[in-house]
Amino acid sequence: MAEKLKSRLSLVWYAIARGLVELVCRLYWRVEIRGREKIPSSGAYVIAPVHRSNIDTLLAGCLTRRRIRFMGKDSLWKYKWSGALFSSLGAFPVHRGTPDREALRTCETAVRGGEPAVLFPEGTRQSGPTVQPLFEGAAFVAARAGVPIIPVGIGGSEWAMPKGSNRIRPVKVVMIVGDPMPAPERSSGSRVSRRAVAELTSELHERLQALYDESLKAAGRS
Repeated sequence: MAEKLKSRLSLVWYAIARGLVELVCRLYWRVEIRGREKIPSSGAYVIAPVHRSNIDTLLAGCLTRRRIRFMGKDSLWKYKWSGALFSSLGAFPVHRGTPDREALRTCETAVRGGEPAVLFPEGTRQSGPTVQPLFEGAAFVAARAGVPIIPVGIGGSEWAMPKGSNRIRPVKVVMIVGDPMPAPERSSGSRVSRRAVAELTSELHERLQALYDESLKAAGRS
């Protein structure tokens, strides 16, 4: 009973926090979301956006009212209070610059449990109009869990808060959701092949570039 109550309170807290974040995003950055109807209303999936700003995680939270899980740099857990806060918002720590298998396992566990998760396939924040070579984490988790990937282009966030800047600017941001990409088919009990993961990652790169180009144009940044 206590665990159920704790879980309900956690979801209520997340709903309130997410609602406030979306309100700020829509008022300050005039966020426009196109293709939101393509996001599944139930079941798990991996959201794979381009990554140009620290605000991208906040923006990803606007895509669905369901609780989503996402990676956060491990320094956010340096203090007990900040770690508790980010954990309550669905985050889990990752050691940047390393192939953090523990973080990927946590992400996979969340997805297998039915929760959506955000994985930035470019890894750390990038700059410019070209989608950089992707890490295979998003495709790997989606393939292992048998869930779709939702590619998302985010145009304008780099100007809202560029990499290396602490200043937040009130510019227009447009998010464009692409068609869900199904996980590779495999027979029951078989392992996901490296080739399948590589091919899915390559296709994801192409789709993200097209969505990013479109979102930049819609945000007036092309």
